[in-house]
Amino acid sequence: MQLHTHTWGEGDRIALLIHGIMADHRTWRRVGPALAERGYRAIAVDLRGHGASGRGEYSPEAFADDVVETLPVGAELAIGHSLGGLTLSLAVDRLKPKRAVFSDPAWHLAAPEPGFTPEMFAQFKAASKEQIQAMNPRWDEADVDIELETLAVWDEATALCLGPLMGADLLPAAPVVPSLVQLADPSFLINEERAAVLRERGFEVRSVAGAGHTIQRDDFDGFMASLEGWI
Repeated sequence: MQLHTHTWGEGDRIALLIHGIMADHRTWRRVGPALAERGYRAIAVDLRGHGASGRGEYSPEAFADDVVETLPVGAELAIGHSLGGLTLSLAVDRLKPKRAVFSDPAWHLAAPEPGFTPEMFAQFKAASKEQIQAMNPRWDEADVDIELETLAVWDEATALCLGPLMGADLLPAAPVVPSLVQLADPSFLINEERAAVLRERGFEVRSVAGAGHTIQRDDFDGFMASLEGWI
């Protein structure tokens, strides 16, 4: 599936941006322009079922196939957040970026509480502005408003494809290209034990102190600072 994309900048170097579940390209509203200022042409996708992209059957493999069909091969940089990190890891051998950044990637999906199901996760589509603010107290109001807009156009059926992945170990065996794993503090997806495994496998791992899961919205300055040497 050809995905909807949004581009910032006209630089010679290309950066690819892949968002997480429930979001779309607007989650990168500050990252895209910041990369453009550094000479990149930053291209962000809307994954299938998100934003202005089409709907269809949902699976991590389908998300990965779509980004390979849509995005250019051989970019200078690729960044994937959460589900976008999982998607990037399944596509990186075909996209062949020079460097990859996996921002709090969904490589281990644990239920936040007993009895949790993907169907319950899908119900977040109806979240109110007050609920979003309470869950993300460090977000700018603009990001809260964007979250409401992206939820409105999100196909919550995308959450259901996560069911078979709950509890699975999805950590890559090795980096395909030089790779940074950027973690929230603490990360509910990659704990210290898994971070140590990733280091042993050849990934660089950095944490952004005090940041929540959506690091680029929780602490934009910390997000950018942690990319030093990678952008």
